[in-house]
Amino acid sequence: MKIMIGYLLAGAAAAAIGAAGYESMSPTGQLYGRTFSGLPRGSKKIALTFDDGPNDPHTQKLLEVLAKHDVRATFFLIGHYARKHPDIVRVIAQAGHAIGNHTFSHPNLIFVSALQTRLQLEECEHVLSDILGYSPTLFRPPFGGRLPETLKIARRMRLQPVMWNVTGWDWKTFSADFVERRVSQQIRGGDVILLHDGSHLSFGFDRAHTVIATDRLIHSQKASGYEFVTIPEMMGKSIAAAS
Repeated sequence: MKIMIGYLLAGAAAAAIGAAGYESMSPTGQLYGRTFSGLPRGSKKIALTFDDGPNDPHTQKLLEVLAKHDVRATFFLIGHYARKHPDIVRVIAQAGHAIGNHTFSHPNLIFVSALQTRLQLEECEHVLSDILGYSPTLFRPPFGGRLPETLKIARRMRLQPVMWNVTGWDWKTFSADFVERRVSQQIRGGDVILLHDGSHLSFGFDRAHTVIATDRLIHSQKASGYEFVTIPEMMGKSIAAAS
């Protein structure tokens, strides 16, 4: 009996650890704290979000696609890229897109200390505020990784954690067809779509497939009656109020 109880306790502990690990990376998990990942299903609003920029030349090419369709998106920028290329950051903002904090150097925050988390967010905030003249109030944790303390630190800094509920897996492929198909299959309305205009691995990373897929997705989803909005607009705020 004692052996059986031991097995049961070990199994329960393993399940708890597994659940905790899942919640720390799940884009829609709420166990560790409230995050925004979209509207109730059925809404006709969709938010395109792009991580890991600014990235030359693909951020600029993506901006051209968005301008062609008169669509505004949300860009979560890596601080050390933004510091090296403030001109791209300014162009993003001038085009009316929303901007968010994606840390300074893109670590997985479940593996760093609370102090390092705060420093990552503060350094990115300082870079972006110096460039833009204001501090963005949106935050997306790299890889989606967060712990309760991560979200507490973000909120103390008046940052709203933003996740996603649709992903194109564009970091795993160079096929625009694959990205377009994956996103289209998941859209139900009220979605926050995760794509990438850059990469934490290197500046200048090839995201041509994401640019092409974005062009196609906007065309097809507009034809289906969806409206593309920024995250602040989806949350019921103007970009000015969120800045």
